[in-house]
Amino acid sequence: MITELNERSREIFRSLVDGYIKTGEPVGSRTLSRMAGIDLSPATIRNVMADLEDSGLLYSPHTSAGRIPTEVGLKLFVDGLLEVGNLTRDERESIEGQCKTSGSSVEGMLERATDALSGLSNCAGLVVAPKTQTPLRHIEFVSLNPGRALVVLVTESGVVENRIIEVPVDILPSALVEATNYLSAHFVGRSLDEALLSINDELKNHRAQLDSLTAQVVKEGVAVWSGTDGDNAPALIVRGQSHLLEDIDATNNLERIRTLFEALEAKESMAALLEKTDIADGVQIFIGSDNNLFSHSGCSLIVGPYKDSRQQIVGAIGVIGPTRMNYARIIPMVDYTARLVSRLIG
Repeated sequence: MITELNERSREIFRSLVDGYIKTGEPVGSRTLSRMAGIDLSPATIRNVMADLEDSGLLYSPHTSAGRIPTEVGLKLFVDGLLEVGNLTRDERESIEGQCKTSGSSVEGMLERATDALSGLSNCAGLVVAPKTQTPLRHIEFVSLNPGRALVVLVTESGVVENRIIEVPVDILPSALVEATNYLSAHFVGRSLDEALLSINDELKNHRAQLDSLTAQVVKEGVAVWSGTDGDNAPALIVRGQSHLLEDIDATNNLERIRTLFEALEAKESMAALLEKTDIADGVQIFIGSDNNLFSHSGCSLIVGPYKDSRQQIVGAIGVIGPTRMNYARIIPMVDYTARLVSRLIG
């Protein structure tokens, strides 16, 4: 559709969308006529704006002469007219500094990456981290103090997870060794579904040669690896939701944001979102009704997939913000963070 616009229409359209993204306000013909590079009278600009409105690219939110882009117009702008910028050195260092903090799990690193994106973009940061089906390479229980133990998990893709679990206060170190050996025999080299099926069957039918305390530790270890709910739905981390409230100017907008917050809790929506990022490599952009999750919230999503050491997509990270977010700045920010997360996980 962009090819159907002549050069004058494209320039006016680009300038209008740029102005709207910067201010959030409708842009009028007089404002456009004063912009650098547009040597046209307000009357001529009004005629072009009317044609763009007839094409479904602009609309007037109220009786003023100002116009703002429709969702179709924003998509056209992002797909065909947007000039993507580059991250500054400070922005890259800020993202790297937060993500590379040592002494934490992969989940902790993903949380910090989401915090970094949220802070720099002034939007809500989001990461979708599905429970992995990657076979384990190593599992071990380490006693910390009475009632607590550390579970060390290493997948075949090289991801290391450290989790603290509750254990009986009177358990002996030998029981932790026995639990380690038992889970290693069942988990190592096998997928999650295969291991859980075998272990749950043995525990349920009392075929596992374990005393009651060791069996309890085994169950806690299984819960750590599979998730307490026992399903394989993706985990969702959202940071900086308060940024979504900064553009609220009416009660109906606030209600739309509440609807978005509720939708973010729906695992089914997140699973569908992850499937979309798995279709194509690189950053994906969903504007408004492009995705059911945002169809009634007036928000957009910029999201990029991240991969494990085998170059398989295992999750997605990005930002949610108003449809007038600064796409030129945020797209490379999301892309850089997704690639950095992939390197750190790999």
